[in-house]
Amino acid sequence: MIMTNKLKEKKIRYPWYVKLFFWKQKRRYGQVLEPAKLWGRTPKVFSALALLYGALDRKSSPIEPSLRSLITVRVSQINWCKFCVDINSMMVLKRGNSESKLADLAQFATSPLFTEREKAALDYAEKVTFSDIPVSADDREKLSNYFTEDEIIELTGLIAFQNMSSKFNAALDVQSQGFCELSYKF
Repeated sequence: MIMTNKLKEKKIRYPWYVKLFFWKQKRRYGQVLEPAKLWGRTPKVFSALALLYGALDRKSSPIEPSLRSLITVRVSQINWCKFCVDINSMMVLKRGNSESKLADLAQFATSPLFTEREKAALDYAEKVTFSDIPVSADDREKLSNYFTEDEIIELTGLIAFQNMSSKFNAALDVQSQGFCELSYKF
């Protein structure tokens, strides 16, 4: 990755609160995440992003953890983010989804492994992510069969966050860090 190589050449001084995030990542993942090193160069933005991610991925979210993880992988596949597919695939498996379901994710619409609720959310995630496909009133109506208005707002926020994150990482060529040994097609 071009940006990370430059980080090695130039010693970056991170503020204490960014170093605290790094310490937590090292404890959780065994290493500091490459995107964190990049975002950490703009500490206030990094802190805000970390808080937003924490709010979207909280235990009390109305969107179940397994579905949140499936959505983040699908959005990352569309945006060609190797890092995001890697780390989020690990989370899909940790959150109780099968390897088969993860392997079928790009074909969720025709796969018998996905519930109708999951299919509705993933279809919505694709429509939000592909900027050449507008989200229609019919799409929102279909989604409302499975989600409340508040859940749709949170789902949209999660999709938007993952789009920003995966586009950032893909644009800066952030590579996978070996979190998920399984390889899935984009």
